[in-house]
Amino acid sequence: MKVIHDVQEMQSVSRAAAVQGLTVGFVPTMGALHEGHLSLVRLAREHASVVVVSIFVNPLQFGPTEDFEQYPRTLDADCARLQGEGVDIVFAPSAAQMYPSDATTVVHVEGLSDKLDGRSRPGHFRGVSTVVAKLFHIVQPACAVFGQKDAAQVAVLRRMVRDLNMGIELIIAPIVREADGLALSSRNAYLTSEQRKQALVLHRALEQIAALAASGERNASKLRATALAVISSEPAAQLDYFEIIDPNTLEPLADVTHGALAAVAATFGSTRLIDNILLAAV
Repeated sequence: MKVIHDVQEMQSVSRAAAVQGLTVGFVPTMGALHEGHLSLVRLAREHASVVVVSIFVNPLQFGPTEDFEQYPRTLDADCARLQGEGVDIVFAPSAAQMYPSDATTVVHVEGLSDKLDGRSRPGHFRGVSTVVAKLFHIVQPACAVFGQKDAAQVAVLRRMVRDLNMGIELIIAPIVREADGLALSSRNAYLTSEQRKQALVLHRALEQIAALAASGERNASKLRATALAVISSEPAAQLDYFEIIDPNTLEPLADVTHGALAAVAATFGSTRLIDNILLAAV
């Protein structure tokens, strides 16, 4: 496995792969890898002959009061895990490599970037779309794999790829959960044992409305009210949002007959967690 820190070297390797007719599958991450990330790597391997994983804690997607400095950085351990998965290349650039001091260009997906996490974290999705666009340009993948847990990010990046004619296939992998239902996240490491138990309320709320929808309830307001009641039973949950929306436009839905995304964000202590579930069309 090759570890690359230099942008120009990564571009050179990408060009060489293209000349050889190799398909590149790409998994962008911020490191602190867990089983959820590794599931993305395995999916990339199914679709490509060369797998590239980036590890870059992107400063542009963190707000001034967020956890950029505290975000876990475990490059050596991450590389060991990726080598065990047969990854071909790890791209781990510095912030100076990715954002020269005089850089002024950003990518902003109008409308979608201000919904869900973008509403409560201004500038977050501008940072995400900017760094992913840069990574796509550097790595030149045929496909890129993202996790369903970041559902709003998926919607933003799908629109960016479509609008900018990037020609990259986005593959979305299902959420990986602990045995008790907690969605895997690098931020779970911040939770105390008590907060971790409290955080399970998010999955319980999603399961409750999924069961109701499966039994025939199609009214989004009623489903949302049920979820809010479940979440309110846990006083430690500081709810940011619970929305039932179109998974592509992130617009609210009145009815879930044609399918929907139920998405939630809440803070436990100082740790903000997100989760979601897709409600199938009937």
